[in-house]
Amino acid sequence: MSKSSSRRGFGGKSSGTITVIEARVHRSSARNARLAFILTAVIVGLLSAVVAASYIHPILAVFVGVLIGVPVGGLVWLLVRIWPVLRLLWWWTPEIGITTILGAAWVQLANHTPMPVTLAVVALVVGVPAALPASRRLVVAWSWCLIVRHRLRVCFAQFIIANQSGSLPLILWAKPTPVGERVWVYLRPGLSLADLESRLDRIAVACHASTALVERASDGNAAYVRFDIKRREVLTAQVGSPLVDVIDDTIPATERIPAVVPTALDLPDVDVPTVTLPVQKKPATTANGSKPTASTTSDVDDVNDWI
Repeated sequence: MSKSSSRRGFGGKSSGTITVIEARVHRSSARNARLAFILTAVIVGLLSAVVAASYIHPILAVFVGVLIGVPVGGLVWLLVRIWPVLRLLWWWTPEIGITTILGAAWVQLANHTPMPVTLAVVALVVGVPAALPASRRLVVAWSWCLIVRHRLRVCFAQFIIANQSGSLPLILWAKPTPVGERVWVYLRPGLSLADLESRLDRIAVACHASTALVERASDGNAAYVRFDIKRREVLTAQVGSPLVDVIDDTIPATERIPAVVPTALDLPDVDVPTVTLPVQKKPATTANGSKPTASTTSDVDDVNDWI
């Protein structure tokens, strides 16, 4: 879908095109819509004819199946055909909703109050959140969530590999975190987590952030991923501790002498243990210097008793 303009200032003419939906997405949507219409009309028509044939004549049942299948197929064709537009509206749903609410509130306020009162109410509604630090940080955080959703869509459309039909992933919702924003995305066929991990540096640049991380948001579905856009480091902030108020100020501070930590092994300072070996007894010798025989008199007597 495109919008052309053939007018230019000072009477000149030019032709320009503002692309709302990509051409290949438009062609793919038309092809899918035709297929969906044919399949739905045939399947629903046959089922309706089979059911109706049990109550009326088969020829009339065929007409009933056509009357039911064609409208249902047309409804499916319409849904598939306008799906790119519905997805575009989904991307801009928060902005459309906020604009509608603010516009309706302004119209109601202007119709029921004088102009000075209207301006005073608008000044309070805008000025009070801007003056309070907590409300100002909250508004800024949610505003970055809206911006990041569109910046991710630009990343998918510009430099991240998509499928042949050119359909972009479905960017679901976003919420602020202490370090930035967290966005949930449902990938389409043609993308995987590895493809996104290799382009995180480009995604961080496109989102005006410090770093970007991506991980699976579901253990059972690889297409459901979660982006963490990091803008600041909260761990470097100084945090007050309540233990300081518990310390008694009247106690004098004692100077601590730092201990000397050895950096090497000093062998002379190591005590060598004393090892005492057991004393071995020498065997007895006879008068002529020979060793005694192993047999004794008691052994000889015992043998003689058995002879």
